[in-house]
Amino acid sequence: MPNRSLPLSAYTATMAPTKFNFSAGPALLPKEVLLEAQKGLVDYEGTGMSVMEMSHRSANYDKVHRHCIDMIRKVLDIPTNYHVLLLAGGATYQFSAIPFNLLGDGNAVYVNTGTWSKKASTEAKRLFGERIKVVSTPTFTLPKVEDIEIPENCKYVYVCDNETVHGVEWPSAPVFGDVPLVADMSSNLFSRRLDISKYGMIYGCAQKNFGPAGLTVAIIREDLVGAAHPMCPVLMTYKTHVAKTWPAERNQDSLYNTPPTLCIWITMLVMEWIDRCGGIDGIEKMNRDKAAMLYNYIDSSPFWTTFVEGEIRSQMNVVFKCTKDDVDRAEILDFFQERGMSSLKGHKSLVGSLRASIYNAMPKEGVECLIQAMKDFEAAH
Repeated sequence: MPNRSLPLSAYTATMAPTKFNFSAGPALLPKEVLLEAQKGLVDYEGTGMSVMEMSHRSANYDKVHRHCIDMIRKVLDIPTNYHVLLLAGGATYQFSAIPFNLLGDGNAVYVNTGTWSKKASTEAKRLFGERIKVVSTPTFTLPKVEDIEIPENCKYVYVCDNETVHGVEWPSAPVFGDVPLVADMSSNLFSRRLDISKYGMIYGCAQKNFGPAGLTVAIIREDLVGAAHPMCPVLMTYKTHVAKTWPAERNQDSLYNTPPTLCIWITMLVMEWIDRCGGIDGIEKMNRDKAAMLYNYIDSSPFWTTFVEGEIRSQMNVVFKCTKDDVDRAEILDFFQERGMSSLKGHKSLVGSLRASIYNAMPKEGVECLIQAMKDFEAAH
């Protein structure tokens, strides 16, 4: 145990009833949404049943499903030539679905900037071999767009927009001419304004910034639907989910089979919450303010340091560590836990790292409490 000028207990604040969950995922949801969901969990709008008990073919659920898609379109200002799909399963499911649907007879480029883009490229390469071209960058960096070589007959370029493990985020959409950009936005979808027209496809899983785990939102340009590989499983085929399925005269996206109804309902509630918070612009300002507070403190302290520099720092996942070799990470985590802050342990691949995930639902007060705890721990050492 290192020497301290004062005992650690002198810096341990009285536990407040509020606790803050900094988990990278599943992560916290807005408390307002959870309370609203709690009211409707047993009896949704006088139906005598929960949303998760309703038939997905019923008129009551139909309103939930359509309103969820409408609110996603509103929040992100999605052009009419893009489909919004509500798909079961996590983002990892899309690692296989994307090349099956989009590769056609061509090639694809995968830009490896961290753990999740590497996993996606590994799966695509397993399925389609040398047709998948991989561009890897040094850890905690992003490549220059002009340095990425695009092969002939390239059907798409794939990026992970925000790498949760390494805390690296593309500050804006990388554009590769007319080649469609496919982006895994699992950890930053709905966190900032996007120009959807710059992407061929965006997808993201819950729970980081919306809904419970088990739902993936996919936003895909209509001209990219319909050319799936003949061996693509029916539920992985995007055309399956945009077809007119039930009733025949209506376009019921994502209702080929029973969707994750509870996840979709709560996602709808989150979209309404974002709308009340000033829409996507209001959410983006809150997120940028929170991230700036935390990064500014870390940059000003000789006791803490981040792994990423410049504009590519993630606004969602702040990855940092203590600069003192004689300070044990477990001691830091215990100190945070005593003060009501959980899930700050960094990924196992980054030895000694800490990670604060400050998604949409993390209030400013949570970041302020974390900064105060970091100051107190620093003072104790």
